[in-house]
Amino acid sequence: MSNHSDLSIIKIGGNVIDDPSKLDAFLENFAALPGKKILVHGGGKIATRLAADLGLEVKMVDGRRITDAEMLKVVTMVYAGLTNKSIVASLQKYSCDAIGLSGADGNAIKAIKRPVREIDYGFAGDILADSVNEHAIKRFLESGFTPVFSAITHNGTGQLLNTNADTIASALAVGLASSYNVSLLYCFEKDGVLRDVNDDSSVIDVIKSSEFELLKANHIVHAGMIPKLQNAFDAIGKGVRDVFIGNADNLHHYQQQKFGTRLSA
Repeated sequence: MSNHSDLSIIKIGGNVIDDPSKLDAFLENFAALPGKKILVHGGGKIATRLAADLGLEVKMVDGRRITDAEMLKVVTMVYAGLTNKSIVASLQKYSCDAIGLSGADGNAIKAIKRPVREIDYGFAGDILADSVNEHAIKRFLESGFTPVFSAITHNGTGQLLNTNADTIASALAVGLASSYNVSLLYCFEKDGVLRDVNDDSSVIDVIKSSEFELLKANHIVHAGMIPKLQNAFDAIGKGVRDVFIGNADNLHHYQQQKFGTRLSA
């Protein structure tokens, strides 16, 4: 592994995208990070607002959006269009040569339409083990571009799909782990994984996979964090060097390896 160069894959969510000043500060810090990097962004409230303006009903089941054909048009326009290009333009302002991509561009990330079981999620994309086109993404990185991925993928036969951005970030990290020393960073609204959910200063600095089971058993890691951490340790098990979970506002601490909670093997 030692002869591979480092690659940071960073995922931001709606809480950053929906706040212009927070987003701009984050992108300035992101642009300043040395080495190769990829940004993955989810959607914000713009798609929901635009859908309402167009008279479309936003259908949610258990907090998950149902992407029907009309909603797919809206999320593609917003995520792969307005949001993606705005981020790319801001990064150019900070001398980071970004290139905005969906999964369809360069056939970078394929997905399959989520099978209908109890619920039909519509045009939601699920990622498979071979979804990431490592060679295409490497070409962008080795040419000096910083890819910025929206959460839109395709199925290889012309259908666009709305895909969870956390899942895309993890799939990219695993898919590129054989070529780079990959660190995966999830930015969310807390400063890290908290030992006490009511105390924002109780961030756990490092969690090793062996400690994760203990934290679960002692109910220190609570419901919402368990799937996030489980996915992170799955990625580490598949060759990702480490995963960080922290606050987007603190990205400038990442170079000192002091960003949020670090998960490692």
